[in-house]
Amino acid sequence: MTEGTVLLLIALPSQVFQFLSLSILNFVRFPVTVFNRVLRFFLFFVGLLAGLVVTIALLFTRRLVQPPRERLWASPADLGMDYEPVQFPARGGIRLAGWFIPGAGDTRSPRPTVVLVHGYPWNRLGLAADDPISRLEGSSPVNLLRLALAMHKAGYHCLMFDLRNHGESAAAPPVTVGVREADDLLGAVAYVRGRADVDKNRIGTIGFSMGANSILYALPHTGQIKAAIAVQPTSVDVFTRGYGWHLLGPLSKLVLPLVQLFYQRAGGLPFNQIKPLYAAARAGMTPILYVQGTGDKWGSVDDVLDMVAVTPNAVDALIVETEHRFHGYQYIINRPEIVLSFFQDYL
Repeated sequence: MTEGTVLLLIALPSQVFQFLSLSILNFVRFPVTVFNRVLRFFLFFVGLLAGLVVTIALLFTRRLVQPPRERLWASPADLGMDYEPVQFPARGGIRLAGWFIPGAGDTRSPRPTVVLVHGYPWNRLGLAADDPISRLEGSSPVNLLRLALAMHKAGYHCLMFDLRNHGESAAAPPVTVGVREADDLLGAVAYVRGRADVDKNRIGTIGFSMGANSILYALPHTGQIKAAIAVQPTSVDVFTRGYGWHLLGPLSKLVLPLVQLFYQRAGGLPFNQIKPLYAAARAGMTPILYVQGTGDKWGSVDDVLDMVAVTPNAVDALIVETEHRFHGYQYIINRPEIVLSFFQDYL
């Protein structure tokens, strides 16, 4: 992907709609008859619709290629936890930023460690959901710091970090919804394994949405993750259909093919190739707990159950009653005992 492609995606949306509409109006200049008036109105409407579709597609693509950065609105100190700001490279060298939070109590001996992997377009803290797009989507806040606090109190070290293109980590567009972000998780695992206070044989991870995808894509490339929780992973073609219909209804059938086209031009993969099921089948013997909400209109219970079916060591599929995708995230955050029990058994 060239820098020019990214700049084009950033600059075009605000101009396309106006250009296409004015072009249609200037082009269609017939003598005034009833037929020509109807034809002019029809062509104007078609131009207006085309401009709207292209503009929305470009806006969606820009958000996918380089999402808006969520600010860090809190720190572990706000919940009484000591922490260390850290930076480390992803596999491949992308600079990543995060916090290392020591477990409570005596930390002289190496401890088990859990790496938290956030979703899109969050940061290490989760999602504030205080912007217009979040309100339009019906998103609700996700506070991963609460989960880190539960792990801290139970004696686990935690690493919270920003994936590439998110938070305070370096830019490396486009976002690939887990495919290349897996290299970030592999870099995080390498970082914690290099610390003297970490038990190198007891490293686990929890991922949400794109973070869950990142786990599944990382596992075929490492045996160093000993246990994993994947909260609402999703195939991109499944997600975009559900998300598009939720926001745009029937108009999404016109918008999504353009989004995919623009996204591929920016260096992304075809949506139907970003399918964590293929990676899950090669995940090795790492125990994986899957979590999925029934009310998730963007994801799919069937999609997750397909992943479970091919995962060599899927511990369980925890299917929970929810009303929205975000309730699935909240379910696991509000019940840290599920997380602690899983890691006690497998980590």
